[in-house]
Amino acid sequence: MQKERRKILKTVATVGAGTLAAPAFSFNILHKNKYTSNIIGHGNMQYKVHKEWGVQDPSKIPVKDCHEMVQDAQGRLILLTNETKNNVLIYDKSGKVIKTWGQDFPGAHGLTLADENDEQFLFITDTDRHQVFKTTLDGRVILKLDYPRETGAYDYPGQFKPTEVAVAPNGDFYVADGYGLDYIIQYNAQGEYIRHFAGKGEKDENVQNAHGVCVDTRSGTPVLLVTSRATQEFKRYSLDGKYIDTVPTPGAWICRPVLAGENLYFSVIVGQSWDYYDGFVLAMDKDYKAVSAPGGEAPVYKDGKLQPLKSLGTWFMNPHDVCIDGEENIYVPQWNSGKTYPVKLERV
Repeated sequence: MQKERRKILKTVATVGAGTLAAPAFSFNILHKNKYTSNIIGHGNMQYKVHKEWGVQDPSKIPVKDCHEMVQDAQGRLILLTNETKNNVLIYDKSGKVIKTWGQDFPGAHGLTLADENDEQFLFITDTDRHQVFKTTLDGRVILKLDYPRETGAYDYPGQFKPTEVAVAPNGDFYVADGYGLDYIIQYNAQGEYIRHFAGKGEKDENVQNAHGVCVDTRSGTPVLLVTSRATQEFKRYSLDGKYIDTVPTPGAWICRPVLAGENLYFSVIVGQSWDYYDGFVLAMDKDYKAVSAPGGEAPVYKDGKLQPLKSLGTWFMNPHDVCIDGEENIYVPQWNSGKTYPVKLERV
């Protein structure tokens, strides 16, 4: 992943440092969209693009990389950025920031909302600090996990670069070491180690860049979905770490899986090339069939196999996550995008 990041940084640098510093940096400088309309998506999952929804005054509320976003029970939209002046931005649905907190997460990457005894908590992963934090919604740290030496797989903290957390119905949680050794580490609700599985490799049970993880409860039997981003697919495991199967997403370097209702969503950070902005959003139904690709061409199946997905121009700049609200609107934080704020996709 570091090699990939260097490629993008080199490309972005050619645009001009002064231009990138502006939060209103045009999404269409590098490529003109093929569509003149700002409606994207397919079938009954189409969206109007609102690029200015989350824009703030960067002198007061700056961001660097906008990594992930969740919506709490109050309807607030919570954004995680690696800007240590304010790691967490809390938006209302109109796009106004109503609160910020956090100065201690230089490698802020993963943000997961957890429900526990009628309360909600956040899990934050920090790839620079090599740690995982559980916090209250206002930022009080109540649990901190260091690198998982209990596994016997890690020799020192720097090998552990956690990217995501998923929480199971029984309170166990799973940490994806997506920029490290690609293990999924399972803990109980108290943060005690249970097991680890997956890991970097080319066997069915292995993954390559375990960028995201979530617990899929839609079938009634919870399963774990783990992104294998470098191989453009995700894999399903039982909650005790047994490999089940693989779901290909050809042409899509998918970020974490996000469940909302009966559908599964991904932000696709890259489509065909890391050399320009060709990311999009991908939606799947309960059978893991791709049904809409906002910002990309319509998904096509031949002989039951999903054909390579393709971008439809520069709608996004390295989309890194999706957050779906109660009205099925989508909010898209973006990585390495000239310090831009999240984009809103309004369901139409």
